Amino acid sequence: VQLQASGGGLVQAGGSLRLSCAASGRTFSSYAMGWFRQAPGKEREFVAAISWTGGSTKYLDSVKGRFTISRDNAEKMVYLQMNSLKPEDSAVYYCAAKRDYSGKTYSNAYDYWGQGTLVTVSS
Repeated sequence: VQLQASGGGLVQAGGSLRLSCAASGRTFSSYAMGWFRQAPGKEREFVAAISWTGGSTKYLDSVKGRFTISRDNAEKMVYLQMNSLKPEDSAVYYCAAKRDYSGKTYSNAYDYWGQGTLVTVSS
């Protein structure tokens, strides 16, 4: 599976962005998907995950109620809708894939990674 993340950019605090992750490969629907982020000088952290059917989701506590992960298996796409953005959400965001039903919250569980897209939230 190859992953291509996009949709990052510069936004003011309180604004919204929608990240997209395009996947290649015939078995996309067999993969749980996750979004992680890494800010300068910090470790990569889990943001959200979704099961291969889309029926189960998980979120970092600090983004619950603001971010929504979704997927379209027919289009081989995963999305992260980010609302009410805060400066502390600024980071490079990565999508990741794991051949399993449910997404995991730890990065080393994932098999494939996209290249990352930069999100900058100004105060």
